[in-house]
Amino acid sequence: MRFRDLKKHSKQAPKQKKETVFYAGFLVRAKAFTTDIFMIGLPVALVIMIVFGYDETKSAGALDVIVHDEQALSHAPNPSASIVQIILILGIHVVLWRRDGQTPGKKFANIKVVDAKTLKEASFIKLIVRFIAYFISLLSVFGFFVGLLREDKRALHDLLSGTAVIFVKN
Repeated sequence: MRFRDLKKHSKQAPKQKKETVFYAGFLVRAKAFTTDIFMIGLPVALVIMIVFGYDETKSAGALDVIVHDEQALSHAPNPSASIVQIILILGIHVVLWRRDGQTPGKKFANIKVVDAKTLKEASFIKLIVRFIAYFISLLSVFGFFVGLLREDKRALHDLLSGTAVIFVKN
């Protein structure tokens, strides 16, 4: 091989392997969400019951109020208890997502929340938007199933917040 050929090869940057990203699908995310209901939701409900009293557990839920159920008329929810409950759940989720991208359910499912563009940890603002966008996905119901139609499996709340859920490397 001639010297100038060697020189050309040495100037070329080595090709970097593009890392393959595996996005978490609907079923694994549903498993994580269900686990989080028990691991985060139940302890928060117990705190609300201790702080606001046992009668708060018998009050109507948000869905009862929306559909004008009879229980909503007879046992109206305490607005301050509902606000405290949402703030606690939001705070726990955002702190856990920010700390290592995982809630207990996501850790169990070996998935984590990341910034969709950088695939690194997402900012607090994006994570707060993601939590609020959960309600939009919940109200539309379709929002959770958007991921079934996308290659990157991102649901509506992921699209609105700029996040993605990926599998964790072991």
